[in-house]
Amino acid sequence: MICFDKLKKAFNNLLDKFKGESKQEEQSQTSTTQSEQTIKEEQLAKQEEQQPKTIKEPHIAQTAQQPAPPKIEEPQQKTEEKHVEQQEETKRSKFSFFDFIRFKTIKEEDIQDILEELRYQLLESDVSYEVTEKILDDLKNVLVGKKVQRSEDLEKLVINSLKKSIEEILTKNQRIDIIEEIRRKNKKPYVIVFFGVNGVGKTTTIAKVAYMLKKNKLSCIISASDTFRAAAQEQLSYHASKLEIPLVKGKYGGDPAAVAFDAINSAKSRNIDVVLIDTAGRMHIDQDLVAELKRIVKIAKPDLRILVLDSLAGNDALEQAKYFEENVGYDAVILTKVDADAKGGIILSLAYELNKPVAYLGIGQDYDSLIPFDAEWFIKRLFSS
Repeated sequence: MICFDKLKKAFNNLLDKFKGESKQEEQSQTSTTQSEQTIKEEQLAKQEEQQPKTIKEPHIAQTAQQPAPPKIEEPQQKTEEKHVEQQEETKRSKFSFFDFIRFKTIKEEDIQDILEELRYQLLESDVSYEVTEKILDDLKNVLVGKKVQRSEDLEKLVINSLKKSIEEILTKNQRIDIIEEIRRKNKKPYVIVFFGVNGVGKTTTIAKVAYMLKKNKLSCIISASDTFRAAAQEQLSYHASKLEIPLVKGKYGGDPAAVAFDAINSAKSRNIDVVLIDTAGRMHIDQDLVAELKRIVKIAKPDLRILVLDSLAGNDALEQAKYFEENVGYDAVILTKVDADAKGGIILSLAYELNKPVAYLGIGQDYDSLIPFDAEWFIKRLFSS
């Protein structure tokens, strides 16, 4: 899969820039400090040469008439003390030198250009402005003022900050597992309505959910409440036949809410666990079709409302989600065509800005290519080598 490649590249570029600049600074500072150390050592050597040396006098036999002169030790003691001080200064200088090479306190101006580049790359990867600012602010707060080792520690610090920010965004909303929700509520039939704009893969997604329910020993019936689009009922009929799942249809141009009502009554009489209601794909600016969707929701009284979004729509998907939330309301998102999305930023934007969980991801055309969304899985894909 090529999913999230652009977002992953943005983070890798950031790490490469940090490592590259860190290495250049280290080499530069090493060269400069070594030069300063050489000069200091030369100065110390000259000072030692200029110190007065103790002259050893030849031995002269002492007589009673010529008493031996007293020994003068003061100059020698001072020389030794100075020599000890010079050694201590050399040690301090060496310690300071190695400490400077190994550690650097990061200032905001040191990382400003790198953060600007990351901002641009995140926005290019369909990460919304608000989410981008959160990630950058978190990273800045972690780095500025930190005294870090210049190689592995800096990289680890950056990666941990990015992972923590993303995890906070993705776990902001409680995760929804449809199977768990159905069993927890213990209601028959459990009604789920699906909606979204044209072309997002809503019909295929309903078939995938039906397959998932069947695998988990839950019976279901499909309501073909899209009476607006030509061939919509035929597509659902094909999937229902293949999966051996009952389908309730209506006439083209008929009342979609009436089809949903019939499907629910059929489920009750046949003791079916779940009703899956398809609706007409509609542009979020189409007031008439949105009003029709409101009517379906009012009559069907769904237990779960799922908005289906196309990950390839980028930030337009975010605008769609905002509109549907304001006009209809929904409980969770299923994001389709993730396997073809090289950016991946829309997942972060949806989770952070809408306070709605991304429940499942569509990663292919097969019935079993609908996977539960997991924050850990997402983070691993972003930071895998």
